[in-house]
Amino acid sequence: MRDTAMRNGLLRILVVGQTPPPYGGQSIMVQALLDGSYRQMELFHVRLKYSEDMDSVGKFALRKVWLLFTTILRVWWVRLRHRTPMLYYPPSGPNMVPVLRDIIFLCSTRWLFKWTVFHYHAGGVSGFETRLPALLRPFFRLAYRNAAMAIRTAPGNPDDGKLLGAKLDVVVPNGIVDSRGSVQERTAVPGDPLIILFTGVLIPSKGVRVLLQAFRELVAHGANVRLELMGRWGDRTFEAECLAYIAEHGLGERITFLGVRRDLEKQEHFAACDIFCFPTYFEAESFGLVLLEAMQFAKPVVSTAWRGIPSVVEDGVNGFLVPVEDPAAVAERLLLLVRDEPLRKRMGEEGRRIFAERFTLERFQENMEEALTKAARST
Repeated sequence: MRDTAMRNGLLRILVVGQTPPPYGGQSIMVQALLDGSYRQMELFHVRLKYSEDMDSVGKFALRKVWLLFTTILRVWWVRLRHRTPMLYYPPSGPNMVPVLRDIIFLCSTRWLFKWTVFHYHAGGVSGFETRLPALLRPFFRLAYRNAAMAIRTAPGNPDDGKLLGAKLDVVVPNGIVDSRGSVQERTAVPGDPLIILFTGVLIPSKGVRVLLQAFRELVAHGANVRLELMGRWGDRTFEAECLAYIAEHGLGERITFLGVRRDLEKQEHFAACDIFCFPTYFEAESFGLVLLEAMQFAKPVVSTAWRGIPSVVEDGVNGFLVPVEDPAAVAERLLLLVRDEPLRKRMGEEGRRIFAERFTLERFQENMEEALTKAARST
Protein backbone atom coordinates (compact mmCIF):
# COMPACT_ATOMS: atom_id res chain seq x y z
CA MET A 1 0.00 0.00 0.00
CA ARG A 2 1.52 3.28 -1.13
CA ASP A 3 1.46 6.13 1.32
CA THR A 4 3.94 8.38 3.05
CA ALA A 5 4.99 7.95 6.65
CA MET A 6 4.18 11.54 7.56
CA ARG A 7 1.15 13.76 7.04
CA ASN A 8 1.42 17.44 7.99
CA GLY A 9 4.83 16.54 9.37
CA LEU A 10 3.35 14.04 11.85
CA LEU A 11 3.96 10.30 12.11
CA ARG A 12 0.55 8.61 12.01
CA ILE A 13 0.20 5.66 14.38
CA LEU A 14 -2.69 3.28 14.89
CA VAL A 15 -2.88 2.34 18.57
CA VAL A 16 -4.73 -0.92 19.12
CA GLY A 17 -5.27 -1.59 22.80
CA GLN A 18 -7.61 -1.85 25.76
CA THR A 19 -8.46 1.29 27.69
CA PRO A 20 -10.33 1.37 31.02
CA PRO A 21 -12.45 -0.38 31.99
CA PRO A 22 -11.08 -2.69 33.26
CA TYR A 23 -8.55 -0.76 35.31
CA GLY A 24 -5.45 -2.89 34.86
CA GLY A 25 -1.94 -1.54 34.45
CA GLN A 26 -1.84 -2.12 30.69
CA SER A 27 -5.18 -0.44 29.95
CA ILE A 28 -4.25 2.53 32.15
CA MET A 29 -0.98 3.03 30.27
CA VAL A 30 -2.61 2.74 26.84
CA GLN A 31 -4.99 5.50 27.93
CA ALA A 32 -2.03 7.52 29.21
CA LEU A 33 -0.38 7.26 25.79
CA LEU A 34 -3.55 8.35 24.00
CA ASP A 35 -4.07 11.31 26.35
CA GLY A 36 -0.75 12.92 25.46
CA SER A 37 -0.19 16.00 23.30
CA TYR A 38 2.56 15.33 20.78
CA ARG A 39 4.59 17.46 18.38
CA GLN A 40 5.83 14.69 16.08
CA MET A 41 3.04 12.12 15.91
CA GLU A 42 -0.70 11.75 15.49
CA LEU A 43 -2.48 8.83 17.16
CA PHE A 44 -5.56 6.94 16.02
CA HIS A 45 -7.19 4.37 18.27
CA VAL A 46 -9.02 1.11 17.83
CA ARG A 47 -10.15 0.00 21.27
CA LEU A 48 -9.95 -3.64 22.26
CA LYS A 49 -13.20 -4.53 24.03
CA TYR A 50 -12.67 -8.18 24.91
CA SER A 51 -12.92 -7.59 28.69
CA GLU A 52 -15.03 -4.98 30.44
CA ASP A 53 -14.05 -6.19 33.93
CA MET A 54 -11.01 -7.90 35.43
CA ASP A 55 -12.91 -11.17 35.99
CA SER A 56 -13.13 -11.78 32.23
CA VAL A 57 -9.50 -10.95 31.37
CA GLY A 58 -7.74 -13.87 29.67
CA LYS A 59 -10.85 -16.08 29.60
CA PHE A 60 -12.61 -17.52 26.57
CA ALA A 61 -16.11 -16.39 25.63
CA LEU A 62 -17.99 -16.71 22.35
CA ARG A 63 -18.67 -12.97 22.24
CA LYS A 64 -14.91 -12.40 22.20
CA VAL A 65 -14.61 -14.36 18.94
CA TRP A 66 -17.08 -11.98 17.31
CA LEU A 67 -15.28 -8.98 18.83
CA LEU A 68 -11.95 -10.25 17.49
CA PHE A 69 -13.15 -10.28 13.91
CA THR A 70 -14.93 -6.94 14.19
CA THR A 71 -11.71 -5.49 15.63
CA ILE A 72 -9.76 -6.77 12.63
CA LEU A 73 -12.26 -5.09 10.30
CA ARG A 74 -12.03 -1.83 12.25
CA VAL A 75 -8.24 -1.90 11.97
CA TRP A 76 -8.46 -2.42 8.21
CA TRP A 77 -10.87 0.51 7.94
CA VAL A 78 -8.75 2.93 10.01
CA ARG A 79 -5.60 1.88 8.16
CA LEU A 80 -7.19 2.59 4.78
CA ARG A 81 -8.97 5.76 5.82
CA HIS A 82 -6.13 7.46 7.72
CA ARG A 83 -3.12 5.80 6.05
CA THR A 84 -1.40 5.01 9.31
CA PRO A 85 1.93 3.32 8.49
CA MET A 86 2.71 2.27 12.07
CA LEU A 87 0.86 -0.25 14.25
CA TYR A 88 1.30 0.01 18.02
CA TYR A 89 0.17 -3.09 19.90
CA PRO A 90 0.65 -4.43 23.46
CA PRO A 91 1.03 -8.24 23.20
CA SER A 92 -0.66 -10.50 25.70
CA GLY A 93 0.93 -12.32 28.57
CA PRO A 94 1.92 -15.99 28.32
CA ASN A 95 -1.56 -17.55 28.46
CA MET A 96 -3.22 -19.70 25.81
CA VAL A 97 -6.45 -17.81 25.08
CA PRO A 98 -4.93 -14.32 24.67
CA VAL A 99 -1.95 -15.69 22.72
CA LEU A 100 -4.27 -17.41 20.24
CA ARG A 101 -6.23 -14.18 19.95
CA ASP A 102 -3.00 -12.26 19.26
CA ILE A 103 -1.96 -14.76 16.59
CA ILE A 104 -5.24 -14.39 14.69
CA PHE A 105 -5.28 -10.62 15.06
CA LEU A 106 -1.65 -9.97 14.14
CA CYS A 107 -1.55 -12.40 11.22
CA SER A 108 -4.61 -10.60 9.86
CA THR A 109 -3.30 -7.05 10.26
CA ARG A 110 0.48 -6.72 10.48
CA TRP A 111 0.97 -7.03 6.72
CA LEU A 112 -0.91 -3.75 6.27
CA PHE A 113 1.69 -1.69 8.13
CA LYS A 114 5.21 -0.56 7.34
CA TRP A 115 6.19 -0.69 11.02
CA THR A 116 4.90 -2.70 13.97
CA VAL A 117 5.83 -1.69 17.52
CA PHE A 118 5.15 -4.09 20.37
CA HIS A 119 4.87 -2.66 23.89
CA TYR A 120 5.37 -5.49 26.38
CA HIS A 121 3.34 -4.48 29.42
CA ALA A 122 2.99 -8.19 30.19
CA GLY A 123 6.22 -10.16 30.07
CA GLY A 124 7.08 -13.68 29.01
CA VAL A 125 5.23 -14.32 25.75
CA SER A 126 8.47 -15.10 23.87
CA GLY A 127 8.76 -18.43 25.69
CA PHE A 128 5.23 -19.51 24.84
CA GLU A 129 5.98 -20.86 21.36
CA THR A 130 7.20 -24.21 22.70
CA ARG A 131 3.88 -24.69 24.51
CA LEU A 132 1.90 -24.49 21.29
CA PRO A 133 1.09 -27.42 18.99
CA ALA A 134 3.62 -27.70 16.16
CA LEU A 135 0.97 -26.68 13.64
CA LEU A 136 0.53 -23.27 15.32
CA ARG A 137 4.20 -22.37 15.79
CA PRO A 138 4.74 -20.90 12.30
CA PHE A 139 1.74 -18.63 12.90
CA PHE A 140 3.18 -17.61 16.28
CA ARG A 141 6.39 -16.56 14.54
CA LEU A 142 4.49 -14.73 11.82
CA ALA A 143 2.51 -12.84 14.44
CA TYR A 144 5.27 -11.84 16.83
CA ARG A 145 8.64 -11.90 15.07
CA ASN A 146 10.64 -9.09 13.45
CA ALA A 147 8.83 -6.06 14.85
CA ALA A 148 10.35 -2.68 14.10
CA MET A 149 10.65 -2.03 17.83
CA ALA A 150 9.99 -3.73 21.14
CA ILE A 151 9.31 -1.55 24.18
CA ARG A 152 9.83 -2.90 27.69
CA THR A 153 8.81 -1.12 30.87
CA ALA A 154 12.00 -2.02 32.76
CA PRO A 155 15.45 -3.53 32.08
CA GLY A 156 14.76 -6.54 34.32
CA ASN A 157 11.82 -7.76 32.28
CA PRO A 158 12.05 -10.71 29.87
CA ASP A 159 13.81 -9.91 26.58
CA ASP A 160 10.69 -10.74 24.59
CA GLY A 161 11.53 -8.33 21.79
CA LYS A 162 15.11 -9.50 21.31
CA LEU A 163 14.12 -13.15 21.51
CA LEU A 164 11.48 -12.54 18.85
CA GLY A 165 13.83 -10.66 16.53
CA ALA A 166 12.73 -7.05 17.03
CA LYS A 167 15.02 -4.65 15.18
CA LEU A 168 15.14 -2.22 18.09
CA ASP A 169 14.67 -2.85 21.82
CA VAL A 170 14.09 0.11 24.15
CA VAL A 171 13.02 0.65 27.75
CA VAL A 172 10.31 3.20 28.54
CA PRO A 173 9.29 3.28 32.22
CA ASN A 174 5.64 3.81 33.04
CA GLY A 175 4.43 7.07 34.50
CA ILE A 176 1.29 8.35 36.20
CA VAL A 177 -0.44 11.63 37.01
CA ASP A 178 0.94 13.23 40.15
CA SER A 179 -2.10 13.30 42.45
CA ARG A 180 -0.42 14.19 45.72
CA GLY A 181 -1.66 17.77 45.78
CA SER A 182 -5.29 16.79 45.25
CA VAL A 183 -5.62 14.50 48.27
CA GLN A 184 -5.58 15.47 51.94
CA GLU A 185 -3.09 13.26 53.73
CA ARG A 186 -3.79 11.69 57.11
CA THR A 187 -2.33 13.28 60.22
CA ALA A 188 -0.81 10.57 62.37
CA VAL A 189 -2.20 10.30 65.90
CA PRO A 190 0.18 8.92 68.56
CA GLY A 191 -0.87 5.45 69.61
CA ASP A 192 -2.89 4.69 66.48
CA PRO A 193 -1.84 1.56 64.59
CA LEU A 194 0.31 1.99 61.51
CA ILE A 195 -1.46 1.08 58.27
CA ILE A 196 0.16 -1.33 55.82
CA LEU A 197 -1.50 -1.23 52.39
CA PHE A 198 -1.57 -3.78 49.58
CA THR A 199 -3.18 -3.10 46.20
CA GLY A 200 -3.75 -5.63 43.42
CA VAL A 201 -5.76 -8.64 42.39
CA LEU A 202 -6.06 -10.92 45.43
CA ILE A 203 -4.37 -14.05 44.10
CA PRO A 204 -1.43 -16.11 45.41
CA SER A 205 1.13 -14.88 42.86
CA LYS A 206 0.49 -11.25 43.78
CA GLY A 207 1.88 -12.19 47.19
CA VAL A 208 -1.34 -12.14 49.21
CA ARG A 209 -0.68 -15.40 51.07
CA VAL A 210 2.91 -14.28 51.71
CA LEU A 211 1.68 -10.96 53.09
CA LEU A 212 -0.84 -12.55 55.44
CA GLN A 213 1.84 -14.85 56.83
CA ALA A 214 4.23 -11.92 57.26
CA PHE A 215 1.53 -9.86 58.95
CA ARG A 216 0.95 -12.66 61.44
CA GLU A 217 4.66 -12.45 62.32
CA LEU A 218 4.38 -8.70 62.85
CA VAL A 219 1.50 -9.15 65.26
CA ALA A 220 3.41 -11.90 67.08
CA HIS A 221 6.26 -9.41 67.60
CA GLY A 222 3.86 -6.94 69.21
CA ALA A 223 3.68 -4.48 66.31
CA ASN A 224 0.79 -2.01 66.49
CA VAL A 225 -0.32 -2.39 62.88
CA ARG A 226 -3.33 -2.78 60.63
CA LEU A 227 -3.42 -4.33 57.16
CA GLU A 228 -5.60 -3.07 54.31
CA LEU A 229 -5.93 -5.02 51.07
CA MET A 230 -7.43 -3.21 48.09
CA GLY A 231 -8.61 -5.20 45.07
CA ARG A 232 -10.90 -8.00 43.95
CA TRP A 233 -10.55 -11.67 44.80
CA GLY A 234 -9.22 -13.86 42.01
CA ASP A 235 -11.43 -16.79 42.97
CA ARG A 236 -13.62 -17.93 45.84
CA THR A 237 -11.42 -20.88 46.78
CA PHE A 238 -8.45 -18.63 47.55
CA GLU A 239 -10.72 -16.13 49.31
CA ALA A 240 -12.01 -18.90 51.60
CA GLU A 241 -8.45 -20.05 52.29
CA CYS A 242 -7.34 -16.55 53.30
CA LEU A 243 -10.37 -15.86 55.46
CA ALA A 244 -9.87 -19.19 57.23
CA TYR A 245 -6.21 -18.32 57.88
CA ILE A 246 -7.18 -14.94 59.30
CA ALA A 247 -9.79 -16.49 61.58
CA GLU A 248 -7.45 -19.28 62.71
CA HIS A 249 -4.83 -16.80 63.85
CA GLY A 250 -7.18 -14.20 65.31
CA LEU A 251 -6.26 -11.45 62.86
CA GLY A 252 -9.77 -10.42 61.83
CA GLU A 253 -9.90 -7.18 63.80
CA ARG A 254 -6.62 -6.00 62.28
CA ILE A 255 -7.28 -6.75 58.59
CA THR A 256 -9.65 -4.92 56.24
CA PHE A 257 -10.54 -5.93 52.69
CA LEU A 258 -11.40 -2.73 50.86
CA GLY A 259 -12.61 -4.20 47.58
CA VAL A 260 -12.02 -2.30 44.36
CA ARG A 261 -11.43 1.43 44.79
CA ARG A 262 -10.76 3.92 42.01
CA ASP A 263 -9.74 7.51 41.43
CA LEU A 264 -9.94 9.80 44.48
CA GLU A 265 -11.11 7.06 46.83
CA LYS A 266 -8.14 4.91 45.86
CA GLN A 267 -5.70 7.80 46.22
CA GLU A 268 -7.04 8.57 49.69
CA HIS A 269 -6.06 5.09 50.89
CA PHE A 270 -2.55 5.50 49.47
CA ALA A 271 -2.27 8.88 51.19
CA ALA A 272 -3.52 7.45 54.50
CA CYS A 273 -1.25 4.41 54.72
CA ASP A 274 2.16 4.36 56.40
CA ILE A 275 3.84 1.54 54.43
CA PHE A 276 3.05 -0.03 51.07
CA CYS A 277 3.73 -3.75 50.66
CA PHE A 278 3.63 -5.56 47.32
CA PRO A 279 5.31 -9.01 47.57
CA THR A 280 4.43 -10.06 44.03
CA TYR A 281 5.76 -12.90 41.91
CA PHE A 282 2.96 -12.67 39.34
CA GLU A 283 3.81 -14.53 36.14
CA ALA A 284 3.14 -11.60 33.79
CA GLU A 285 4.35 -8.84 36.15
CA SER A 286 6.54 -6.33 34.37
CA PHE A 287 6.55 -3.11 36.38
CA GLY A 288 4.09 -2.76 39.25
CA LEU A 289 2.24 0.48 38.56
CA VAL A 290 0.90 0.47 42.12
CA LEU A 291 4.43 1.14 43.34
CA LEU A 292 4.32 4.55 41.67
CA GLU A 293 0.97 5.27 43.29
CA ALA A 294 2.57 4.73 46.70
CA MET A 295 5.78 6.61 45.89
CA GLN A 296 3.93 9.74 44.76
CA PHE A 297 2.55 10.00 48.31
CA ALA A 298 6.02 9.49 49.84
CA LYS A 299 5.32 6.01 51.22
CA PRO A 300 8.15 3.53 51.85
CA VAL A 301 7.76 0.27 49.93
CA VAL A 302 8.46 -3.38 50.68
CA SER A 303 8.37 -5.43 47.49
CA THR A 304 10.18 -8.25 45.69
CA ALA A 305 13.25 -8.37 43.47
CA TRP A 306 11.00 -9.59 40.65
CA ARG A 307 11.05 -8.59 36.98
CA GLY A 308 11.12 -4.79 36.59
CA ILE A 309 10.48 -3.88 40.21
CA PRO A 310 14.17 -3.20 41.08
CA SER A 311 14.12 -0.39 38.50
CA VAL A 312 11.40 1.31 40.58
CA VAL A 313 12.28 0.37 44.16
CA GLU A 314 15.94 0.84 45.06
CA ASP A 315 16.73 -1.52 47.92
CA GLY A 316 17.66 0.46 51.01
CA VAL A 317 16.82 3.80 49.36
CA ASN A 318 13.05 4.18 48.90
CA GLY A 319 12.16 0.80 50.33
CA PHE A 320 13.27 -2.80 50.62
CA LEU A 321 13.37 -5.68 48.15
CA VAL A 322 13.05 -9.26 49.36
CA PRO A 323 13.13 -12.67 47.64
CA VAL A 324 9.84 -13.98 46.26
CA GLU A 325 7.67 -16.22 48.45
CA ASP A 326 9.62 -15.36 51.62
CA PRO A 327 7.20 -14.30 54.39
CA ALA A 328 9.98 -14.11 56.98
CA ALA A 329 11.93 -11.61 54.88
CA VAL A 330 8.81 -9.52 54.28
CA ALA A 331 8.03 -9.52 58.02
CA GLU A 332 11.61 -8.56 58.90
CA ARG A 333 11.62 -5.53 56.59
CA LEU A 334 8.13 -4.43 57.60
CA LEU A 335 9.06 -4.67 61.28
CA LEU A 336 12.14 -2.54 60.65
CA LEU A 337 9.99 0.18 59.11
CA VAL A 338 7.30 -0.09 61.78
CA ARG A 339 9.84 0.45 64.56
CA ASP A 340 11.79 3.27 62.88
CA GLU A 341 9.75 6.37 62.07
CA PRO A 342 12.73 8.42 60.74
CA LEU A 343 13.55 5.54 58.37
CA ARG A 344 9.96 5.48 57.12
CA LYS A 345 10.03 9.19 56.48
CA ARG A 346 13.45 9.15 54.81
CA MET A 347 12.59 6.27 52.48
CA GLY A 348 9.21 7.79 51.69
CA GLU A 349 10.73 11.11 50.68
CA GLU A 350 13.33 9.31 48.54
CA GLY A 351 10.49 7.50 46.82
CA ARG A 352 8.77 10.81 46.19
CA ARG A 353 11.97 12.24 44.70
CA ILE A 354 12.50 9.23 42.42
CA PHE A 355 8.87 9.38 41.28
CA ALA A 356 9.05 13.09 40.45
CA GLU A 357 12.29 12.68 38.51
CA ARG A 358 11.53 9.53 36.52
CA PHE A 359 7.94 8.31 36.67
CA THR A 360 5.55 11.17 35.97
CA LEU A 361 2.96 10.97 33.20
CA GLU A 362 4.68 13.76 31.30
CA ARG A 363 8.02 11.92 31.32
CA PHE A 364 6.31 8.74 30.07
CA GLN A 365 4.64 10.57 27.19
CA GLU A 366 7.88 12.31 26.20
CA ASN A 367 9.76 9.02 26.21
CA MET A 368 7.05 7.28 24.19
CA GLU A 369 7.11 9.96 21.50
CA GLU A 370 10.89 9.69 21.29
CA ALA A 371 10.75 5.88 21.02
CA LEU A 372 7.99 5.68 18.42
CA THR A 373 9.50 8.31 16.14
CA LYS A 374 12.87 6.56 16.49
CA ALA A 375 11.26 3.33 15.26
CA ALA A 376 10.14 5.11 12.09
CA ARG A 377 13.51 6.75 11.49
CA SER A 378 15.69 3.72 12.16
CA THR A 379 13.99 0.90 10.24
